[in-house]
Amino acid sequence: MGSLVSYFGELCRKEKEEEERHLRANDRPFNLSYRYANNAIKTSKYNIFTFLPLNLFEQFQRLANAYFVVLLILQVIPEISSLSWFTTVVPLVLVLSITAVKDASDDINRHKSDKQVNNRRVDVLINGELRSEKWMNVQVGDIIKLEANHFVTADLLLLSSSEPLNLVYIETAELDGETNLKVKQALTVTGEMGDSIEALADFSGEVRSEPPNNRLDKFRGILTVNGEVYALDNDKVLLRGCTLRNTEWCFGLVIFGGPDTKLMQNSGKTTFKRTSVDHLMNVLVLCIFGFLASMCTILAIGNAIWEVREGSAFTAFLPRPPGVNAAFSSFLSFWSYVIILNTVVPISLYVSVEIIRLGNSFFIDWDRKMYYPKMDTPAQARTTTLNEELGQIKYIFSDKTGTLTQNIMTFNKCSINGKSYGELFDFSGQRMEITEETQKVDFSWNQLADPKFIFHDYSLVETVREGNPEAQAFFRLLALCHTVMPEEKTEGELIYQAQSPDEGAIVTAARNFGFAFRSRMPETITLVEMGKQVTYDLLAVLDFNNVRKRMSVIVRNREGRLTLYSKGADTIIFERLHPSCSKLMEVTTGHLNEYAGNGLRTLALAYKDLDKNYVEDWMQRHHEASIAIEGREEKLDELYEEIEKDMLLLGATAVEDKLQDGVPQTIEQLAKADIKIWVLTGDKQETAENIGYACNMLREEMKEVFIVAANTAEGVKEELQNARRKMCPEAGEEPDVTKSRAGLFWLQKKETVKDEKVDGDYGLVINGHSLAFALEKDLQLELLRTACMCQTVICCRVTPLQKAQVVQVVKKYKQAVTLAIGDGANDVSMIKAAHIGVGISGQEGMQAVLSSDFSFAQFRYLQRLLLVHGRWSYLRMCKFLRYFFYKNFTFTFVHFWYAFFCGFSAQTVYDEWFITLYNLVYTALPVLGMSLFDQDVNDRWSFQYPQLYSPGQLNQYFNKKAFVRCMMHSCYSSLVLFFIPWAAMQDTVRDDGKDIADYQSFALLAQTCLLIAVDVQVRRTVM
Repeated sequence: MGSLVSYFGELCRKEKEEEERHLRANDRPFNLSYRYANNAIKTSKYNIFTFLPLNLFEQFQRLANAYFVVLLILQVIPEISSLSWFTTVVPLVLVLSITAVKDASDDINRHKSDKQVNNRRVDVLINGELRSEKWMNVQVGDIIKLEANHFVTADLLLLSSSEPLNLVYIETAELDGETNLKVKQALTVTGEMGDSIEALADFSGEVRSEPPNNRLDKFRGILTVNGEVYALDNDKVLLRGCTLRNTEWCFGLVIFGGPDTKLMQNSGKTTFKRTSVDHLMNVLVLCIFGFLASMCTILAIGNAIWEVREGSAFTAFLPRPPGVNAAFSSFLSFWSYVIILNTVVPISLYVSVEIIRLGNSFFIDWDRKMYYPKMDTPAQARTTTLNEELGQIKYIFSDKTGTLTQNIMTFNKCSINGKSYGELFDFSGQRMEITEETQKVDFSWNQLADPKFIFHDYSLVETVREGNPEAQAFFRLLALCHTVMPEEKTEGELIYQAQSPDEGAIVTAARNFGFAFRSRMPETITLVEMGKQVTYDLLAVLDFNNVRKRMSVIVRNREGRLTLYSKGADTIIFERLHPSCSKLMEVTTGHLNEYAGNGLRTLALAYKDLDKNYVEDWMQRHHEASIAIEGREEKLDELYEEIEKDMLLLGATAVEDKLQDGVPQTIEQLAKADIKIWVLTGDKQETAENIGYACNMLREEMKEVFIVAANTAEGVKEELQNARRKMCPEAGEEPDVTKSRAGLFWLQKKETVKDEKVDGDYGLVINGHSLAFALEKDLQLELLRTACMCQTVICCRVTPLQKAQVVQVVKKYKQAVTLAIGDGANDVSMIKAAHIGVGISGQEGMQAVLSSDFSFAQFRYLQRLLLVHGRWSYLRMCKFLRYFFYKNFTFTFVHFWYAFFCGFSAQTVYDEWFITLYNLVYTALPVLGMSLFDQDVNDRWSFQYPQLYSPGQLNQYFNKKAFVRCMMHSCYSSLVLFFIPWAAMQDTVRDDGKDIADYQSFALLAQTCLLIAVDVQVRRTVM
């Protein structure tokens, strides 16, 4: 009943969806008038009254369970059933009970967790004093106090903290899995209240914000205090689930509570992934129902014929009940045989499948060869329903940074005002190789230098120390334009908290070259420039995102000079440069291409001096846009585009991100297994190409590597067609598309683009802007045809959305199993789109892992996951299904043949308890043992012969043909198992002249022969 009430409550809530959150601090009556949710949470599904009806309702939604309930109803009708009710009740109750106990255990744990969380204590400011309250009693608009290492109670607006500049440090591990500390900062107007209870109790600010949603990285709102309006964003909000670290205390205003918090909004149901074996089983079970109906119809017709021809002879001593004739007897016989032959739809099939999958998942979790000791990270099967799909992968979609590479960045080279730094030359002008023995630059002149920073080119230090204005402006930009937060535990010992490794590497480089980022306040940034402390007024931060691909800041120095500093992808920055930079841009482009050719990640840097009057006007419009709740992002983007133009180029940076161990060998192994690898990266084309060669995806022996970089749809189409014609000249201009139907009732329409044979190996590299055209509907098939002819595909400068779109196109038209692997938040959409998502726990946090189906720490473990665990799981599942259907059809067919010798009377050939325990006891352990421990070859041979993986891709071990062969084998076995015992006992007599053959003796002989046969069959299947 409670669940029903909550359902209708949720329905009413959706009808009146919240459009804006409006609350007032310290005013519970005002806030309660809006009926906002309190801070109590409920993740459990059942209570003591609803568990039985709801759980049974859920279980009977499974077709097989509902079918067995119908059988049970038929069995209690005496005129129909020749079997006792317990033959169906015992296995059904056992299966339902096992599932119910598991569901109950899970829900009890959820109840305990809910109770523990709801009863946590927190200090709440009520009527001018702090009171300890349970979390569940906290209301929207309350001001609460958090202390160090405490969980954040609800989604809060940060008001003040114990740290200087009103900073707090939080750990977001429970939200996104990331353990690195993040920094939040309160508004100055609220930070001034500090920990004064009087000031906080008198605070009556009003907040208007967006309604509850699940976007962890965004928040839009405004705070009104004494008539003044202040913009609120994600940097001023603490989310429930975070932990307060390195901060003694802080105060916050509750904005969202309980189910409205972003943590709970993100705990909704994820997309349920099902394997191709699952889909096939659904179709086969439907076919089995049809086959069962056919057998029952044949036997019912046989009963009618027998009753007419032979039955009348027995009516003298077995009179028919009133109203029962041959036709009605045939009708009753049909339903009797539905009961007798029900074992063709095995009730224990689904339970056995889940046990097998669970066991194979444990094998992945326990595999020490996939454990990474450096980070104490084991492999983890985060789902137990997709194991056998790992043995059928045809396409792998991989991120580059942090997936193929280590994502540990080092500042390697740079280009400043047309001159490249970072390489060494001898006296004859020849480039020298840099090794561990090469002399390093001495930074002892800089007291704030990071001792771990390594650089070899002395000329850059000399250029900076000589006062070169371009070089100093270059490093000044690096020290100002970022989101890094500094920690200074002791004088001069700086620790940078960076949201990305490359940003941390760049700021550290600026620090070592004399431009040390020292501190950040809401309105200022302090640097130490060549030993002198300089403070800049920070007027605006133009944020980086995946669409803008750049970040800018507007600052004012002590002399009042206003400057815009910008850094970002070279293609984006170059589009916004002043025409006077054309020559410098050409030189810098050459340097960038050289850096990218060495596999380095690059950024372009530019600046622009601003007019005071223009900035004042722009800042006013920026403030208006920033306090808008509707359309805030669009308005800000327009303002950013307006000011970020006609900039002057300063140079470019290049940071190194080395390949992970074992990546080339892994890719080579996967290629031998006929798995095609596509790399989807946001890096430059040259960088991606170089990494492609470094990790054996692109090889010199390839016939050709095609580059698609056109800027128009027609140009992209032409380049794709030219590449396709070179690879396969005899192929038709139109793709060979096969249309078919699939799904449970063949209602789902499918289009499949057939593979085209190509002589030799090819590679394809396509740019992000070209990919945008290629993903349009009229070019999708052309992209797919060309790309699938290639052994390797690399897509550069792609957005997270494009990554998911590429995966979806392949899924739609190739009907092949896909796997996506990544390590960052920008890979989540791709991971969710693929049949199987793999997350790598690396330097970019745990968001990819939390969205994945399987996870581990290094890319090289992928070959073991697929070639060993995946292949074994697929092989075991297919052997299990073939054997399971064999033993059940053999069991059932014996009944079918017996019908011709018992007058089609629906008499059973076996003992009733044997029928009851056949699947649950007699044949359960052999098949489960085989399905959990069988190995056709060991892991060493699986690596040595990766070609063994191919049958899974072609679905050869279990398909519709294999199912039909299994039925034919069962039919043959049943003929032998019935007619040989029958012939052996027919007309046989004992020494005293009495018949040996009675019903029970024949039943015992038949079922003994059956058990021996199926036991021998499982041994033959294993061998």
